[in-house]
Order: sequence, then C-alpha cells, then structure tokens
Amino acid sequence: MRRICVSVVTSVAVTALLCGPVPALAQSAPPLGTVQSFAVLGGSAVTAAGPAGTVISGDVGSAPTPSVSGFPPALVTAGFTVYTAANMVTANARTDATTAFGNLASQLCPAPNNIAGGLLGGLNLTPGVYCMPAGDLTGTLTLTGSATDVWVFQMTGSTLTTANASQVVMAGGASACNVYWQVSSSATLGSASSFAGSIFSGISITVGTTADVIGRVIAGVGAVTMDGTNTIGGCSAPAVPTLPQWALLCLVVGLLGLGYLRLRRRSAGAMPTA
Repeated sequence: MRRICVSVVTSVAVTALLCGPVPALAQSAPPLGTVQSFAVLGGSAVTAAGPAGTVISGDVGSAPTPSVSGFPPALVTAGFTVYTAANMVTANARTDATTAFGNLASQLCPAPNNIAGGLLGGLNLTPGVYCMPAGDLTGTLTLTGSATDVWVFQMTGSTLTTANASQVVMAGGASACNVYWQVSSSATLGSASSFAGSIFSGISITVGTTADVIGRVIAGVGAVTMDGTNTIGGCSAPAVPTLPQWALLCLVVGLLGLGYLRLRRRSAGAMPTA
C-alpha cells in the first residue's frame, strides 16, 4: 500500500509540473507552435504592393480577417502557402502568435539592458533580453554571438522604427532566426533597410520599398503592408505537432490510472492466503 501511495503522489507531482504554468526564462526563444511556418501573418490584412519582385519564404495569411492581396505578382517559395480564405491553419497561427507575443513580453530584462532612448544604431550587443519604451535604429546594429544564442528586444510602450538603409548585422556565427522583437504597438522598417529577426507586433507592421527581413513579420490586430520588392523569410519551417494542454493532462491521468491498477494487482498477488 505504501508503494501505491508513493506512486500516486509522484504521478500527481509530475502532472503539476507538466500542466502548471511555467515562467518564461530570460533570453529564451518563445514557443512558436503553428506560427513557425509563417513568414508573414496579419491580423486585419496582408498587402503586397508594387510591381513583381516581392518574394516570401514562408506561409502568408491573415487572421482573424482573411484579407490577402498582391499575390501575385508577389510570390512565395516552393513548399509554402498563401492562405487567402479563413481556415484553421491561420486561426491556429493567430493563437500561437498571441502566445509567443506574451512570452516575449514576460521575459525578464535586467536593468543594465534597458537601452536609454531606444537608440540602437552603433551598438554591438551580446545575447540577452533588451528593453526600451520605443526602438529606433539608424545606421547599424550588430549582434555578436554563436549560432545558438538568443536575443529578445522588448518595445515596452510604443513602436519600432528603422531608418532608410539601416541594417542589423549578425556577427560571430549568430543566427537571425534566434532574434525576436516584441513591439507593443507598430513596427515600420525603412526603405532599403536590412533587418534581422522575427517581429511580433501588437498592432501593425510596414515594410518599406526594397527592405529585406531575415525572419518573420507577425502583426497583431492590424495589417502587414509590404511596399514592394521585399524579401522576407529564411526562418520558417513546418510546425512541429504538439499536444494541447488538455490532451497532455488526459495522457498523464491515463498513465497514472494504469500505473495504479498494475500496482494494485501486484500487491494483491503478493498477499498471503489463509
């Protein structure tokens, strides 16, 4: 009987660990879920303006409002999809984008990493969580680290704006796919700028003419507007299937029940007979 009780207590503890809330760790990539396959996701619309020349390496869609225009002449690379109608793929991506946005916003920003005035130009930053009320990039921002290092930038009160011809440079083998920008309102990337990282905005994202993004542009309630001849993507991949929390809980409870029954049978078999 004691073994049964220990087993039950242990299983309950495991269930609590698996299903309970887990605080976000500093400097960690957010859970992307189904939004992992997207390079462009709008809330109210996605618009690709201008002549032919815009190429997206990743899925494109808009949810909850399924308004997508400009495809073609804008194109997506082989293996990815432009979703022009309401569907479960974009609906799930919207849910997962909201989760990722919340995760990024919750990560701890150490006091020394609070960038005064949000002026990013000329900085060379090592991996970490950086925060500022609003971000402004004029010139070059350099991010130096290894291929597995992560950067999280939080615009805690307002916008992210990059000047024309500004750039984010990855150094030391660092990957743009490990850079995340959480913008509480809207992001605007200047013309001919070169940007690195995935933007998760609360409202909208505008990508200027001939601006390039290695990463994703994921808008909140507003639109993604591409002004023309843009290249976006390079980090998108099919989402890895994951169990929802209720299914995980059912699985754990089921395993708990099976373990309990097996222990009872074993215990009953070991009891002496009169």
